[in-house]
Amino acid sequence: MARSYGFAALAVMLSGCATVKTLDANKPGAPLIYAGTRLDWYSLNGGCCPKDRFGAEAPAYPGLDLPASALLDTLLLPFSVAAELGIGLQVWGGY
Repeated sequence: MARSYGFAALAVMLSGCATVKTLDANKPGAPLIYAGTRLDWYSLNGGCCPKDRFGAEAPAYPGLDLPASALLDTLLLPFSVAAELGIGLQVWGGY
């Protein structure tokens, strides 16, 4: 029972994560490598239009999200590099 609450809490937290938002955005021309970390950093430095640049809105608290996004972006780095190079991995996600 406690595990299900943990998974539910994790799902709620990840839904606001910049990395998850940028992966789900699928905007042509948007950065792929460390996209969530870059979105947080862009927002922290007063970027005006994250939706136009990254295809996703920044999290409400980018400073709190930055470490988690950096970790998740690092874990997903091989997939991001492959996608940037145009290597088809035949991996699908999203809703």
